[in-house]
Amino acid sequence: MISIEEHGPEILEEFAQIPIRFEVKEYFEVVLKDTGLRGMDLVLKEVDPPYVKDYDIYEPIVSWREQLDLSNWVFLMARYDGEDVGAAAIAYDTKGVNMLQGRDDIAVLWDIRVAPSYRGMGIGSALFEHAAGWSRERNCRYMKVETQNINVPACRFYAKQGCYLGAIDMHAYPDFEDEVCLMWYLTL
Repeated sequence: MISIEEHGPEILEEFAQIPIRFEVKEYFEVVLKDTGLRGMDLVLKEVDPPYVKDYDIYEPIVSWREQLDLSNWVFLMARYDGEDVGAAAIAYDTKGVNMLQGRDDIAVLWDIRVAPSYRGMGIGSALFEHAAGWSRERNCRYMKVETQNINVPACRFYAKQGCYLGAIDMHAYPDFEDEVCLMWYLTL
């Protein structure tokens, strides 16, 4: 049985123990039509050879305390048979978090992760549903989620949860020029 518990930032060390890494086997290439004037397509391409991406290498979770005001955030821990198997962080009404656009009617699913051996068991969906409910309780109109074109499983997951692709930024990551920012929105 899966249980979801809400916590404050004191849980960050436990949160960080759940890996976020995933294997990149395919990606969505952004193909502009007439320099974008006639839209764009996302074309699924294979990666050869596949590689592992681990976001925690670039931004350790415990550094969030120094970088951000976490007082309006919630940290969810998913437990399965008493073991920590998933986590999510939701940002709300926080100055300096650009994804919130200075609005108090948007929440951001800042991070969601499920331990690799527990993926595909509904833990991510349970965390996402809880995050959406938490956001609704704060009268948010939308919940935003950022991912990258190299995280095809996450893109499929967000679409399955009812999100729509609301923005594409091909130049969001100067240190990772091959990655494209995909911004997903859930209408609450």
